[in-house]
Amino acid sequence: MRKTLRTAAALLLVLAILSSLAGCGASDGKLHLTFQIWDVAQRDGMQAMCDAYTENVDPNVVIDVQVTSWGEYWTKLEAAAESNTTPDLFWMHTDQILYYSDFGILADVTDLYADEDPDYYKNHYSEISISNAQGSDGRMYGVPKDKDNVCMVYNKEMFDAAGVAYPDESWTWDDLTEASQKIFDATGKYGYMAYNDEQLGYHNFVYQAGGQILTDDKLHGGFDQQATKDAIKFYVDLQKNDWCPDQAYFAETSPGTAFFSEIGAIFLEGSWNLMSEMQNYPNMMGKWDVAPLPACPNPASGDGRATISNGLTYATAAQGKNVDAALKVLKYFGTEEAQRIQGESGAAIPAYEGLGDSWISAFDQFDYALDLDVIIDQFDTCVQYVNNASRRKWKSNVVDIMTKIYSGSTDMDAGFAEIQALIDKTTAASLADE
Repeated sequence: MRKTLRTAAALLLVLAILSSLAGCGASDGKLHLTFQIWDVAQRDGMQAMCDAYTENVDPNVVIDVQVTSWGEYWTKLEAAAESNTTPDLFWMHTDQILYYSDFGILADVTDLYADEDPDYYKNHYSEISISNAQGSDGRMYGVPKDKDNVCMVYNKEMFDAAGVAYPDESWTWDDLTEASQKIFDATGKYGYMAYNDEQLGYHNFVYQAGGQILTDDKLHGGFDQQATKDAIKFYVDLQKNDWCPDQAYFAETSPGTAFFSEIGAIFLEGSWNLMSEMQNYPNMMGKWDVAPLPACPNPASGDGRATISNGLTYATAAQGKNVDAALKVLKYFGTEEAQRIQGESGAAIPAYEGLGDSWISAFDQFDYALDLDVIIDQFDTCVQYVNNASRRKWKSNVVDIMTKIYSGSTDMDAGFAEIQALIDKTTAASLADE
């Protein structure tokens, strides 16, 4: 049975999204398509790619990139999907793709390259990038756009002041805690800032320890696994040290803000933020660098290394007014040429395999070079960003429970059991509704 999207938001926002409706013919005789994104830092890169399509593929198609905020983006998109007025092209996030594809909103692009290469996706994209673009049925509902992972950012001056060697691939959790203590003792600055976050926080530690947030079949939580419990306990207990702020502090100040204000020495950061940080903090030029995530010293399985990796996709609506034209654009977006343009703009690391250097080259504009090979090398130990079809329903509740665990208002083991039951129950209910 086909599911039905909620209608409340749609009725309120139809007028607000008229400027983002499907493209139409204009007085210049060309087809004008709209392309909706949520990151202003990537606007120029996306527009460059769209302009290249007009110049190199079809001069009769003009694509206008439009930016809205993250929260507004999804509110508008859901309303537009209900009224069949989606933008011609748009980004799709891993958090949302199963929801929209299961509802039949997204165009199936599995066979987009079938005429020239039936195995195009497998030949040019990693398993994680492909999985990020798939629906619950295993079909492709987007063209892989980019990929990322999480690295450790550190302040070189604080390390020097404490006489601590810079972090490298030999580091474990023990090195992280020891360095943090030495830096705090020598400078009075925070060491590692253990923020209550999933992708930029404890999820990495769980997989380094050999645990899981979701089981491989994505049907159950992994919070009943001892390795998962041990990793989260280690991570949460870091805030008991003088060198680590507690979550009350982070409610007012993000780890990134603290770091670039030179209040703290170490935090976890996503590769997608490094370009904007180089641009926005010129006073920090040469004072900081990136390193691999430290490994778990005693993992229950594996070698103790893992970093969460995510990636967006380019999508279009199955019933869009200009779906045929949009599919041709999507096909171009998935080519090496288009993905290289994205990389060279510094917008994001292309999902297309082998183009990591194009992203690194965008940093040549700066006088100081970060060790960005670290990011590319970490793709060998990446774990896919946690997701299943019911995550939209259980994610915020898990965050609430984790917040109680951090504050001490909920016992850790009781909190883990509550999260496990929540994920299992919500997932089972979602499957029963299909």
